Amino acid sequence: MWRPVVAMFFVITSSNYLVQFSINDWLTWGAFTFPVAFLVTDLTNRAVGPDMAREVAWAGFAIALVVSLALAPWRIAVASGVAFIVGQLQDIVAFNRLRALMWWKAPLIGSMLASVVDTGLFFFLAFAGSDMNWLMLAVGDLSIKWLMAAVLLAPYRMMLPRLQLWIPR
Repeated sequence: MWRPVVAMFFVITSSNYLVQFSINDWLTWGAFTFPVAFLVTDLTNRAVGPDMAREVAWAGFAIALVVSLALAPWRIAVASGVAFIVGQLQDIVAFNRLRALMWWKAPLIGSMLASVVDTGLFFFLAFAGSDMNWLMLAVGDLSIKWLMAAVLLAPYRMMLPRLQLWIPR
């Protein structure tokens, strides 16, 4: 289980740091790294099931929250933690409901649904009441997360026959 936990740790901490930096008026760098968290969860879910995927999500949450508090302002770290765990649990539920369909449907649809939840919660909790135009950032962020959900289908597909490497039994 260490590989998915380590991967989740790096994804969340880098995303929490990068979300502070805007590319333009509607996008931050964190939008490109965060969707990899759904890839980690989906690979774990496919390899060993939803219980282990939830364990990885909770472990990633706990580890990354501590590191995020050191790397990012507390409001961003807390908003990220709340949005992350709610979004991850949503992804796990959606993935499991769709897992018997074609190989790409569960990770794509699960990630897209969870991205809506994660993005809405994160930007509201992190930036509501601030001077930042967070609604525009949230729309841009969600658009990139959806694009990345599609792009990340390639590594997901490439890993399917190699899941024993992801979580050695």
